[in-house]
Amino acid sequence: MYTFTSIESQIRVLSDYAFMLRDYELALSNYRLLSTDYKLDKAWKRFAGVQEMSGLCYFMLDQSRKDAEYCMENAFTTYLRIGSSGQRNATRCGLWWAEMLKTRGQHREASTVYFRISNEEPSLHSAVLLEQAACCYLLSSPRMLRKYGFHLILAGNSYYLSDQKQHAVRAYRNALFVYKQNPWSYINNHVHFNVGRWYGVLGIFDVAIKHLLEVIACSHQSLTTQSMFLNDFFHFVQSTGEKFDVYKLQLPVFNMSSLRVVNEDHRTYASNADVDVNESIWQELEEELIPSSSVVRTNWLDTQPKSSPFRNNKACVCVAGEAVKLNVELKNPLQISVNVSGISLICQLSTNLNASETGALTTAAEEDIASTKPSISTFESDGNNFTVSKLDIVLGGGETKRIQLEVTPKVIGILKLVGIRWTLSDSVVGYQYFEVATQKKNKKGKRGARRSLNTNLIVIKGLPKLTGYIECLPTKAFTGDLQLLTLNLRNQSEHAVKNIKMKISHPRFVIPGDSSDLDLEFPQCLRKHVQSDSNTVSEGTKENVKGSLFAFPQGIKIQGGTTFSWPLWFHAATPGNFSLYLSLYYEMESTTDIPYRTLRMHYNVEVLPSLDVSFAISMCSSRLQEYIVRMDVINKTPSDSFALNQLSCVGTKWAVSTLPSRDSISFVETIPANQAVSCFFKIKDLSTSSCIEAADGSCGSDIVLSPGGSTDVFDVSRTPITDFHYQERHQQGKLAKVPRGLLDFILISKAVAVNSSKSEQLLSHHTCHCSALSQNPVWWLMEGPRTITHDFSKSCCEANIQLVIHNSSEHNTTVRVVTSDCMAEKSQTAPSHESASGQGGWHDVSLENDIKAIASTKGTHSQKQSSESISPFVWCSLSSAQVDLKPDSSAKIPLKVCIFAPGTYNFSTYELHWKVHSSESGHVDENVTSGGGQGYPFYVNVLQGA
Repeated sequence: MYTFTSIESQIRVLSDYAFMLRDYELALSNYRLLSTDYKLDKAWKRFAGVQEMSGLCYFMLDQSRKDAEYCMENAFTTYLRIGSSGQRNATRCGLWWAEMLKTRGQHREASTVYFRISNEEPSLHSAVLLEQAACCYLLSSPRMLRKYGFHLILAGNSYYLSDQKQHAVRAYRNALFVYKQNPWSYINNHVHFNVGRWYGVLGIFDVAIKHLLEVIACSHQSLTTQSMFLNDFFHFVQSTGEKFDVYKLQLPVFNMSSLRVVNEDHRTYASNADVDVNESIWQELEEELIPSSSVVRTNWLDTQPKSSPFRNNKACVCVAGEAVKLNVELKNPLQISVNVSGISLICQLSTNLNASETGALTTAAEEDIASTKPSISTFESDGNNFTVSKLDIVLGGGETKRIQLEVTPKVIGILKLVGIRWTLSDSVVGYQYFEVATQKKNKKGKRGARRSLNTNLIVIKGLPKLTGYIECLPTKAFTGDLQLLTLNLRNQSEHAVKNIKMKISHPRFVIPGDSSDLDLEFPQCLRKHVQSDSNTVSEGTKENVKGSLFAFPQGIKIQGGTTFSWPLWFHAATPGNFSLYLSLYYEMESTTDIPYRTLRMHYNVEVLPSLDVSFAISMCSSRLQEYIVRMDVINKTPSDSFALNQLSCVGTKWAVSTLPSRDSISFVETIPANQAVSCFFKIKDLSTSSCIEAADGSCGSDIVLSPGGSTDVFDVSRTPITDFHYQERHQQGKLAKVPRGLLDFILISKAVAVNSSKSEQLLSHHTCHCSALSQNPVWWLMEGPRTITHDFSKSCCEANIQLVIHNSSEHNTTVRVVTSDCMAEKSQTAPSHESASGQGGWHDVSLENDIKAIASTKGTHSQKQSSESISPFVWCSLSSAQVDLKPDSSAKIPLKVCIFAPGTYNFSTYELHWKVHSSESGHVDENVTSGGGQGYPFYVNVLQGA
C-alpha cells in the first residue's frame, strides 16, 4: 500500500498536475518513472493507471503511435487481469483508446476496441458499444458493409435481451439496408423474421406482416428452419384475428411467363389438350373445311364494320355464357407442403361498348396497375356480370403444378383480366396483377421486348356450341386393329346447327362410316352372309375419303340440348405413335355475330407391332397362268398369339387356292408370340380365256385359313375394308398405275391371347405388280434343298440345284447360263422380312422383282475377288450351258455347288442370256430380240452336323 505522503504518490500527483497544465512531456517522464516502480512492486492497478495516462500523453504529444497503442494495450489487459475491481477502469481505458484511434482515422482498429469492451459489459452497455463498433466499420475506408451489418445485428440482439425492443428494431432495420443489396439470404431472413416478431410485440401488425412475409418463401433454408418460420408466421397471423391482403405474396410462386389465355371464338376445343396443339396444324387441316373469302381476313374482328367499337380495341373475342380459361404455372419453393385455397381470377367487366369510353377505361386501368400497387378492393367481383371459378390445391415440397382458372362472362361488354388472388393456409390473401403489355424505346429508337399476353376480351352474345368425343378410341392398339367407334356430338345451346362437315388428318387410320353402321354388330356385319346396301362403297365416296373431307347429309341438324352420334371406323395401319386430329365445321341456324364455328379434337394413339407379313411369288413350271405364293408371317408381339382367319385376293382377276398335295402347310391354327410360320398357296389368273376354273366358278378370291375350313368368310369387297384398301393404295401412290396389273392380298386374323382385345383385325394388305407377265420371253427359277446338314470337319458339302427355264414367247429362243464363283457371297444371318415389311404389313411385292426382265448384261454386280480370300462356295458342275427352247416349252439345267463352311448362302451368282430367233415366215420379233438377266435370290441354310 502506498500512502499519500509516499514518494510514488507525490510523483503521481505531480504527473497529473503536469498533464492538467498541458505539460505532457513532464507528465510522460514521471508516468514512465512510476511505471517501472509499480511493475516491480506488482501494484498492477496503479501500473495500469500510469500506462493509460502514458498512452494519453503520447497521443496528446502526437508522438509514436506505436508507443501510445502499446501503453493502452498494457493498461486495458492489466485492468482485465485484475478482475471485477478493474472492469470499470478497463471500460474507461477502452473508450479513451477508441477515441484516440477514431481521431487518427483508424476506424477499423477502433471498432475492434469497441468489440473487446462489449464482451465485458452488461447487455445494454454491450449493445451501445456494438452499435458504435458498427458505425466505425461504416466510416472505415473502404467501408466494410458486411461487418457493419453483422455488428448491428449483434447490437440488436443485445438490445432485445435488455428489453429495449424499439432500439433492437432500429438496429435491425439499419442492417436491412445492407443485406437487401446483397444476396446474403440466410441473414436477411433472420433479420426480417425478428423484426416482424418485434413489431408484432409492439402492436404494429401491418409492418410486422410485411417483414414476416419476406421469410415464408425461404427455399434455401433447411427443412427445420422453414417449418419454424412458417409455423411462427401463421401462429402470429392467427393470433391477431385478422386477414391481411398482401401484394405479390411470394408463396406460392406464380410463373407469369407461363400465362396463357384460352378463349373460344369461332374456334372451340374438345379438351384442354387440344388447345396446346400448334395453331398451324389446325389451320392446315381446316384449309378445305372453312369457306374461302374474297377478302383475306386475319380474324373475326376484320369482318366488323369500321364504325364498330370492336375494331377500335386490340382485344380477343369471347362468347357470353362460355368460360374464358387462363393457364398458369405455380411452384412451392419450400420443402414442406403448403395449402393454397380460393385461387381465382380478378376481373373487371364493362357493359359500355362505346369505343372511346371503353378505350379510356382500359387505358386507365392499365396505367393504374403499371404505375402503382392498387388494393385488391379496387377490383371487386361482380356476380351479375361474370362468375369466376375457385380452386383449392395442396402443393408438396418443391412441387410445380399447372392450373386452369375460369371466368364466365354473362353480359356483352369488355372483359378485363386484371390478376390472380389466392389464400395461403386460410390466413393471408395474396394477389398479383398481370403486367401490362407496354412498349419502351431505347436510346437508339428501337422498341424493347413486348409481352404477348392480351387481357382484354370483347364479349359477344351467346352462340351455339358443339362438344364432342370419340367413344372407345383406344390409346394403344395392335397393328391392323379394325374397330367400330362412335363420334358423339352434343349441342349445349338452345339453337340448332347445320351444314356439318368433318376433316380427318389421318384417313389411313380413321374414316367415317354410314348412318346405318350404328346398328351393326361388329364384326359379324363384315361376313359375307350379311347383306346390307350400306356396305357398298361407290367411287364418289372413295374420292371423298381420299380427300379426308366428309360432309354429313344435308338434312342433318343437331337441335339444342340434344346429342348426335355418327359411326367411325378405326384401323391401325402402321406401328408407331401418331396424333389424330379432327375438325368439325358447323353453321348457325339463327343469325349470330359469327356465322360458323369449328370443333377441334386431338387424340394420341400408340400402335404396337403385331403380325409382319411378306409374300414371295414364283411362276409354276407346269402352267403359265398359275403362281406359287409363299406367305411368311412373323408374330412380333411379346405375349399375344394370333389365329389366321382368312386370306383374300382383291378383285375378280385373281383366285387363291391351296396346293393340291400340301394342305398341311397351308393351314396354321395360331401363331404364338415371337414365332414365325410360312404358308404356301396357289394363285390363278382368271382373266384368261383358257382358265377352266373361271368358267365353272370353282375357284374364288377367298380362302379360309382356320382349321375345319369354315365357310363363314369376311367380305373384303365391302366397307370399311375396301375404304382402307383404297387408302393404302393411295398412300403408296399406286392409283395412277393400271389397276389390272395389281395383285392385292388381304390377311384377316384374330388375337386369341388372354387379356387381349377380341376384336377382328385387318392386319395386312399386300400389293403385287403383275403387268409385266407378257413382256419377258423367258422366265426362270431355282429349285433345290433349302436346308443342308453336313460335317465340315471331314469334307466339303455338295448341293444339287436345278434351274428351270421356260420360253413364254411364240418363237424359238436360245438361252445360255453363265455361273461365276467370284461373285459368291455369304450372309451371316437368314434373309429377313423386315426390309419388305417396313410399313407394318402393307407391302408392294412386284413380280418384276422376283422374275426380272433385264434388256442387257450391262450393270452386272460381279466384283473382283481378293487373292487373300477364299470363296465360301464354288459352282462345280459347269461354268456355261446353253439350251434351245421351242415356244411354250421348258427345260431344266442341273447345277452343283461345292460348299466349304456352314452358313446361309445366296446362290444367285449366275446370269442368263437369251436370243429370240426369227419365225418361220421370216419375220423377226421387233419387241424382244435378245436380253439377259441376273440370278434371283435363292437362300440355302447349311448347318454343321455331328
